[in-house]
Amino acid sequence: MNEQLRAALDLAASRIPVLPLRAGKVPFGNCRRCADNACGGRPNMKTPGPCTCPAPCHGWAAATTDSAVIISPAWATAWQGAAAVAYHPGGAGLTVVDCDNADAIAWARETLPATRIVPTTRGEHWLYVGTMPSANGVRPGVDIKSTMAYARWLGSGTGTMAALPDVVRALTAAKPAAPVPVRVPAPVGGGECRHRSPAYLERGIAMAEQRITETSSGVHTAVYRTFLAVLSTHGRCGCLTEDHIARLFTAAQAKGETARHCMDAWTNARTTLGL
Repeated sequence: MNEQLRAALDLAASRIPVLPLRAGKVPFGNCRRCADNACGGRPNMKTPGPCTCPAPCHGWAAATTDSAVIISPAWATAWQGAAAVAYHPGGAGLTVVDCDNADAIAWARETLPATRIVPTTRGEHWLYVGTMPSANGVRPGVDIKSTMAYARWLGSGTGTMAALPDVVRALTAAKPAAPVPVRVPAPVGGGECRHRSPAYLERGIAMAEQRITETSSGVHTAVYRTFLAVLSTHGRCGCLTEDHIARLFTAAQAKGETARHCMDAWTNARTTLGL
């Protein structure tokens, strides 16, 4: 029994699902049908193919704690040529924050709660109890490995594992949608212009953007009141342009307002002022 297989059986006994890795940190196809990607899985074998030997036979989904499968003839050749042991963090109820360089490690030390740390070839694995979706490149040099992913087993590390914190979960949270460009016709105006210079209007728009951006609660109300203030000051003389209005809408959408909400607030403000 070689070193990799022995380590795999020890991990499986601790309820950590394992699989063999060949050189390059790539999983094996664990039967002839899967050799050289013949089964149709992705070339790097990081996702399971349709083969059932056992089902599925390679990638993260092949990770198992069943010693009978681990020592089976289907996996025997793989263990003989294995360069490393991998495990499925999500299957073990864990999440790995993979810090791949010095900058990523510095970020982790400044940002993340203390937990168990495992040194890697170029960085560190920070292990937490709890699972979440896996994702690569959540920030420079940082990957998340948990469900539907595998990580190399590089030892048990040091430190006490902490619960998976919200700051890590937030790394894969959906980013706010980009603001939808909205072109709203500017008021025709026709009244007397009270602006002493273009800088007066520019300052007013910038202040309105800032008011929206700095709103911490009641965003709907704040956006409506800001639109109302802008229109009451600049809506009758014809100086307000579509570009000015677009800036206000962009600021509102950055706070979570939809294009529809912006349009409704603008229309309501115009109606209130009789524009």
